[in-house]
Parts: sequence; structure tokens; C-alpha cells
Amino acid sequence: MIGGVVTVLFIAALLYLAHRRASLWSFAVSFTVLLLIYSAAGSPAPVWKTILWLLLIGFWGLGVRPLRIALISGRFMRIYRRLLPAMSDTEREALEAGTVWWDGELFTGRPDWRRLAAAAAPALSAEEQAFLDGPCETLCSMLDDFDITHRRGDLPPEVWEYLKTQRFFAMIIPKQYGGLQFSTFAHSCVLTKIASRSITCASTVAVPNSLGPGELLVHYGTEQQKDHYLPRLARGEDIPCFALTGPRVGSDAAAIPDTGVVCRGPWQGREIVGLKLNFSKRYITLAPLATVVGLAFRMLDPQHLLGERTDIGITCALIPRNTPGIEIGRRHFPINIPFQNGPVRGHDVFVPLDVIIGGVAMAGAGWRMLVEQLSVGRCISLPANSTGGALAGVFATGAYARIRRQFNAAIGQFEGVQQAIARMVGYAYIMEAARSVTTAAIDQGEKPAVPAAILKYHVTEMGRRVANDAMDVQGGKAIMLGPRNYLARGYQSIPIAITVEGANILTRNLIIFGQGAIRCHPYVRREMNAARDEDHRRGLIEFDRALFEHMGFAFSNAVRSLLMAITFARFEAVPQIGPTRRYYQHIVRFSASFALVTDIAMLTLGGYLKKKETISARLGDVLSMLYLASMVLKHHGNRGRPEEELPVVEWACRELLYQAQEQLHSVLRNLPSRPTAALARLLVFPRGLTYFAPADRLGRRLAELVMGPTATREALGRFIYRGGAGGNPLHALQQALELTARAEPLEKKLRVEGVRTGRVSALDPREQIEQARTLGILSEAEAEFLADYDQRVQDIIAVDDFSATQLGFAGS
Repeated sequence: MIGGVVTVLFIAALLYLAHRRASLWSFAVSFTVLLLIYSAAGSPAPVWKTILWLLLIGFWGLGVRPLRIALISGRFMRIYRRLLPAMSDTEREALEAGTVWWDGELFTGRPDWRRLAAAAAPALSAEEQAFLDGPCETLCSMLDDFDITHRRGDLPPEVWEYLKTQRFFAMIIPKQYGGLQFSTFAHSCVLTKIASRSITCASTVAVPNSLGPGELLVHYGTEQQKDHYLPRLARGEDIPCFALTGPRVGSDAAAIPDTGVVCRGPWQGREIVGLKLNFSKRYITLAPLATVVGLAFRMLDPQHLLGERTDIGITCALIPRNTPGIEIGRRHFPINIPFQNGPVRGHDVFVPLDVIIGGVAMAGAGWRMLVEQLSVGRCISLPANSTGGALAGVFATGAYARIRRQFNAAIGQFEGVQQAIARMVGYAYIMEAARSVTTAAIDQGEKPAVPAAILKYHVTEMGRRVANDAMDVQGGKAIMLGPRNYLARGYQSIPIAITVEGANILTRNLIIFGQGAIRCHPYVRREMNAARDEDHRRGLIEFDRALFEHMGFAFSNAVRSLLMAITFARFEAVPQIGPTRRYYQHIVRFSASFALVTDIAMLTLGGYLKKKETISARLGDVLSMLYLASMVLKHHGNRGRPEEELPVVEWACRELLYQAQEQLHSVLRNLPSRPTAALARLLVFPRGLTYFAPADRLGRRLAELVMGPTATREALGRFIYRGGAGGNPLHALQQALELTARAEPLEKKLRVEGVRTGRVSALDPREQIEQARTLGILSEAEAEFLADYDQRVQDIIAVDDFSATQLGFAGS
């Protein structure tokens, strides 16, 4: 009996050391002490005892670096070098761009919650809040989306003028050049609000404040370039575009075929060394109106006028529109959303070298410039626009589901509708959490490249799901285009967000995990760099150190994954003790499992993992779900942990963690090595799949939270346009919703005392109200109020109709 207890304690102590990630020396010393005690008090079987002593000798042997290098590390490094795929300069620059933030913590299997807790909550300055409440509110009141998209095919002239004079195009430009110099969070909030009103206008505002001339000049421009262009861009005197994508190059931007050849040529009456540009670009937002064109091209110097290199590399330049040889002005028509977008072409365009952004010193640095700014930019424009549309959709649909009645009940009382609304609320909350927390991190100095890819993919995809549900719930009201329709143009625009700044399929399959595994893993990049080190001895020592730390890391994660799966992570120390505590613990559990499965996938597949895109995509999904769940918890904490939002937080975390579990399960089902997959399954899911999606009753609770004038509904609507000016339908919906508390009891009274008893025989609701007033079922005031409420509802659910002439059909 005593021997059995001692054996259990011995094994428990070893597991504890692995769980706590004891160093190799600490583990060896502890193992020695424990084994001596076990041998003396536990009476282990001779064979078992021999095995343990051999393991102990092995642990001490591993502590002797020259021995382990000779026997293990040196041999493994030679194999590793053969398996290591070649890395191009563009791939290396992409991996080195930006910083590693919370994404890195999730790769450790033991995230340090103190780091996330220490991140400051996002906040608007008084100036930024005044801009949102003033110029941004006024702009939204000026926008008539149907007029923009159907009649004009553009923003009205007065809106263009207002955008320029109020410096909407200058949010990222420093104040010393006349810009607004807003924080990233404020920049994102402005776009969110505009997108809740008009995606055409939001796209127009986003581009000058995103990857393009303004941003590149701020970070890389010469002082002369900044002094000349930035004040003009801030005042709206110059309208910029940035030409990157072309007919032969879309997502593979590093393969740009457009060229700028260094040569001599005439310029303003004298011969200079300059660039002869030939290019063909398309899908360029603001190109038809642009006065200055940002251009990415491959710079070549065949005559070696600048130095020894022939292929200098991708370079960015800024070229005035009126430069001879530029063809610009025609428009694309992106899926019925008429923001200014079109092709830009150039034939033998000769320009001086000082058009290069940053001057000749930055020639060939264009790709690095682009990926560095994308590491921030993809956190802002598309997530903000998608979130604004989603929040507006939730705000509208919640009210619509309460005031729209079928079968003598509000449609929001039907479970199918409730579940659709619950998804909308949950996804919109996740989107807003990711947007606000990640932009706040940028304001604190982070350049989160992998989270940028996570937001680009998942926030736009969640926006698509929210839009689909909004269309389903509102049915015919949502599909009939016209001035009264407030959903359809946003719904139509979704594929644009899915496509631009890196197609979503590419982002999910290649970027999120592909970059994350190298950038964020604690040891992979160290091992790669050591293996590539030209100083073989130095590289071998560093490789040995990283390899054995990696082995201990993987063993610890295996133990942690197993123990937390068995115990449901109930004993894992986390910073919260309230109702969200379990979600923190589950994130830690799945983080350990994710780190373990990542190591197993990389070990068994090696460089082939890059080609196994579906496995890479699923691992990226796990990382993304854990990141987004962390953002939800941080966002809730930033807001003071309001109790009324707990159902939404619970739904969001449950949905995200359930998806993380399912994607881990799918990875293990598809690993080519089935014995390895079976072992991994034992360590990750020893009790099977135990995490469940949100319950139906929780979905009903979420629907109720946005189908009434609740604090949660107000919180979700704080960054969207709700004003009454400009015929805003969200304002009308909110007004009608606020009247339901008084209207619904009167409707019930009319139905129970009048219609069901047969005293009220009319079929039309307006006639029923009049009959009830005449019969004394409703008082004069009640009948007047109910008639007014009914008219409001009918005005909201009404749809438009047109003559053939108005629609512009041929033959009309």
C-alpha cells in the first residue's frame, strides 16, 4: 500500500515538474532526489527501477553539451538543414515585418495573462471624440446611400468638399503638416461609424488613410517629400491612390512584372539619370480622381548607373498624374458599390530618381515598406468597415425583429430567428472586441502582423455571416433595393472586403499559421537562423540550445495538454475569479494543445507542411479562435466587466473555443502519420470532444438583449450612426423599438378583448383600432397612440417600387 502511494506521488511530482516547465538541470536534480526516495520507500519492481535509473543517467548525459552535440544535435542539424526550405528575400522581409504580441503568448502553451492585462484600454481624446460627434456625425447625415449607388454612381460634390475641408483624408498625417494625427483607435472608430451609414464613403475615406502615399511618406519619405506632399494631402488638394495590383499579379504582389529602368533621359530641358516606367495596374481605389499616383514596381539598372546591382528590387515611387505617359481616369464598377476605382497604366513614363519614396537610399526597399505597413494597416480599414456594417445590421435587425409581426407574434419570438440574431450579436461583439483591443495595442507601439491577418480574415468573414443572417431575418424588406433599403448595399459589398488586401483564402491557408509558426513560436525561428548561420560552430551551439529547450517545451506541453484535458483545466491559475474564469482556463488548455499539435505537425511534415494548406489553415483557425477569445475577455475587462454583457461574452467564448476544439480535431483526423495522430489524440482529447457550442437558451438571451432598449444594445451601437438627420432608418427603428413597451400591451388588449371575443371584426389593423376605440376597448389616447405606432411600423417595413423608366431599363 505504501509503495503504491509512493509510486503515485513520484509520478505526480514528475508531472508537476513538467507542467511547471522546470529546466533540464532542475528536472535532473529533482528526478535524482525523487528517484532516491522512491527507490528507498516505494519498493519499485527491478525492471521498472532499472528503466528509471537509465532515464536518470540519460538526463544527466543530456546536460553535458559536448556529448549531446556529438550524439544528437549535430546529426539532427545536418538532417534539418536538408529539410529546411529555401527562403527568398521577400519571404524573409515579410516574416521580419512587425512585432510579436499576444499571438506569441498563445504559441507558448502557457500564455502570460499579465501581459494582456497590462495593455491599456482604448480611449478617445477629447479632440477625437469631438470629431466623431461633430464632423463625422454631420458627414453621415449628408449621405444618401441609394442616391450614391443608384443615381449618381459617386459621392455628391458637397460630400467630396466636406471630406477635404474637414480633413477626413488626413487622419494619419502628423499635425505639423496640417493633419489630424489621430490614434489608430480613433481612426478605426471614424471608419466604423461611416461604414454603418455608407460603405462607398467608408471605402473612400479608408484608402488615403491606409496603405498608400500618405502612410509611406510619413514613415519613409524624405523631408523634402514630406514638406511638399503631406500638407497638400492633408488639405485635400492632392488626392492619392496607390497602384500595386496588376492583371498578372494579385495576391502574389512580390512577383510584380512592372518595371522602372534606370536610364538617362530629358527632364525639364536637361538630361538626367532617372527611371523609365512601364506598368499596368488595376483595381486601384481613387485612381480615376487621383492627382498623385503611388506606384510599386521592380527597379532595374542594366547599365549600372547607380551601382553594381542589376535587379535593385521592388521600389515605391510617387508620381504626379499629369506626367506624360500615364493613362488614368477610366473606372471599374466593383459589385454595384461605386467608390472610385479603376486602372492605371504607364508607357515609357520618364521621371527623376527623386520620385522614389525615401529617395535613392530606399530604392529596392519597397517590399519591406509595404509589408511593414500592412502589419498595421490590415488591423484598421477592413476590420473597421466590416464591424461598422455588422453593428448597424445588429442594431437594425434587433429592432425589426421586435416590431415586425407574423402569426400574431413578433418574429423575434421564433426560435429560428432568435438563433440567427444570437449569431449576429455574438459575432458583432467578437468583431468589435478584436477591432478595439488590437488597435489599442498598435497605439502602444505594437505592429501585430499575425493578428492583422487574423482580423483581416475572420472579421470580414464574420461580417459576411452577420450580413447573411440580417438578410434572412428581414427577408423581402432586405432584398428590395431602393431608398428605404438599409441592408442590401452593405450585403453586396462584402466580397470586396473578402478580396482586397490579400484574398481571404490565401490569408487563411498560407499567412495566419504560415507566418505565425515561424514568427511566434518560441524556438522555430531560432532553430532556422542557427541552421543557416554561416559560422558553423556558433550556429551548432545555438541550434543545440534551441533544440533542447524546444524538446523540453514540447514535453511540457504534452503533459499540460493531457492534465488540463483530464481535469478540464479547473486547477489552472488564471487572473480572474469571477464568471469568466473558466474561459481563461480553457484558453490556456487549448493553447497548450495547439502548441503541442503545432510541434507534431512540423516534426512529421517538415517543409511539406507549407503545401498541406488545409492542415495549415486549421491550425491557423485554432490560433485565431484563441486570439479572438482573448480579445473578447480583454474587451469585457476594458469596459469594466459589465454584468449585463456576460451572456454575450459567454456565447462568444463558447463559440470560439468550440471552433478551436473542432479544428484541432480536424487536424488530428488529417495528419498523414496515423500512429502519431493517435498519440496526439490521446494527449489532447483523452476524454473525447468535451467542449460544446452555445446552448439554445443562451441564444434566446442574446436575441432579447438587442430586441429591447437595453444597455447591451446601447453598447453595441455606440460607434454607429444613429442620428435622425438624413432620414436615417436606424433612428426610425430605434424610435419604434422604444415605443414597443407601451404598444405591445395595447395590441394584446385589442387582440384578447376585441378580436378573440368577436367584438372587433375588421381584418385591417387600422380598422381594428378604430373599432376598439368606438367600443371602448381602447381609450382615445390609446387608440391614437396605437394608430401612430402602427403607421411608424408600416413606414419602416415598406419597400420601394419604380417605373421601368426610373430603373433605366432599355426599351422602357
